[in-house]
Amino acid sequence: MFTGIVQGTASIATVERQDQFSALNIHFPPGKVDGVKIGASVAINGTCLTVTRIDGDVLSFDVMMETLRATNLGGLQAGSVVNFERSARVGDEIGGHNVSGHVHCTATIANVEQTPNNRRITFQLSNPAFMKYVLPKGYIAVDGCSLTIGEVWEDKFSVYLIPETIRVTVFGVKSIGDSVNIEIETQTQAIVDTTERVVAQYLERMNQK
Repeated sequence: MFTGIVQGTASIATVERQDQFSALNIHFPPGKVDGVKIGASVAINGTCLTVTRIDGDVLSFDVMMETLRATNLGGLQAGSVVNFERSARVGDEIGGHNVSGHVHCTATIANVEQTPNNRRITFQLSNPAFMKYVLPKGYIAVDGCSLTIGEVWEDKFSVYLIPETIRVTVFGVKSIGDSVNIEIETQTQAIVDTTERVVAQYLERMNQK
């Protein structure tokens, strides 16, 4: 489990591509992997991965084919910058919202608008079916970063980023056309799915009368 408060960015040292999976070797800033153990969970661009090797500040992760297909991890190469968050511990403050690290789909940055005090980014989902869970003022995890949704359109939504978020996350280097990982907020999904099911059952009973 994660909180959606990205702890910083790391860089891809090497990518070892093998049959049906890839091994990502990621270089973290000094001190950011202190105490980490093999088997620990770390969110990379919001995707929960398991540490397989440790070499100083470089952690290795095996990524299966389905994860490479369903997320933006398949497009990473040496030098790519990624968000990271180590798994939450009991008693940690949850400054964002509960994030599982299970990506639902990807999105493309459709537009970026810069103002003196913030940056407005518009995303277009790769799978419009998930737009029903994207609600104004609701939570969403974008590349593992807990964000509040701004405007919502048929297949797009916007967020507003303060300078601190831009400084500590990949949003400082990403631009139009880049891919991001999207995780829908679980409570929102549960409420929408439950409401749809109840309404469908009610309409079915009404049609039977």
